[in-house]
Amino acid sequence: MSDKPRIAVTLGDAAGVGPEIVVRAFASDEVRAACRPLAIGDEGVLRRAIAATGVALEPKPVRAPDDAGLPEGQMAFFPVPQPGLDRLPMGAIHGACGAAAFAWVRTATELALARSVDAVATAPLNKESLRAGAVPHLDHTAMLAALTGTPEPLTLFTVGRLRVFFLTRHVTLSRACEMVTKARVLEGIVRCAGALRDLGITTGALAVAALNPHGGEHGLFGDEETREIEPAVAEARAKGIDAVGPVPADAVFHLAHQGRFAAVLSLYHDQGHIACKTLDFERTVSITCGLPFLRTSPDHGTAFDIAGKGLASATSMIESMLAAGRLAPHYRPNRRL
Repeated sequence: MSDKPRIAVTLGDAAGVGPEIVVRAFASDEVRAACRPLAIGDEGVLRRAIAATGVALEPKPVRAPDDAGLPEGQMAFFPVPQPGLDRLPMGAIHGACGAAAFAWVRTATELALARSVDAVATAPLNKESLRAGAVPHLDHTAMLAALTGTPEPLTLFTVGRLRVFFLTRHVTLSRACEMVTKARVLEGIVRCAGALRDLGITTGALAVAALNPHGGEHGLFGDEETREIEPAVAEARAKGIDAVGPVPADAVFHLAHQGRFAAVLSLYHDQGHIACKTLDFERTVSITCGLPFLRTSPDHGTAFDIAGKGLASATSMIESMLAAGRLAPHYRPNRRL
């Protein structure tokens, strides 16, 4: 038991499906075999989720993460009380839920930085709830960046054999296209190569997706490939990085899933999200790279429309916890060749 990675698991937005998928994941034999999970949150929220899902678990508060390995039927949690959350209507935006979600992430971060846990897995939160709760961060990535002093964390999606990084994230599509510059693409390639090394992945090429249809057909419809992306890839290769591209986006994700590439650098949010989620929506896991510790999460949101009804699938939460348990022993920030 003591050899299993300790995973801090935050509950996300208390009015969403986060608590429900967390308790379902804690009841998974596969999760219990892979790691020692420790929920970070409020007992009342946990009990409401247990009642909604009908899982046979009894929450047990623990004082130290090393106490997380409890017998079957018990759920270890590190108490961060938020009185009254369990009485708020489900499926709605509440500032209190946004503030609580941030408090739980902050506690998990503190435990990870102190090496009290080996990784963090986060349940979904809601950006509008964060804003209503006066949380000064847009999302999990922004929170973790601020809490750890990490300038610009990288997002990596994994599903099956496919790994996808993102050059840009939560910006408009027009702004994302403007951000496809040689300097930014080169920086992205260098950082992605470093993130793969951090995860212990040292073989295989990093493919850079093209921006325009068919890679622009040598400037017939768009010259970003020849003007910005190709020079960036060439300079990265001159630095000793195994990078290729631009590879047309209608083929690169399929080729990577076949094993042709170690990972793909997607140029904008939906380019990579659509590929991963179409392949297997429920088993896509998000990994935040560049932090002092490993962080994973499901690829979906708070699903307010079904929150509190016990209908939410925990597959993605389970996959994110399994990924945390699998990768945490190999994760070495700033690993060098």
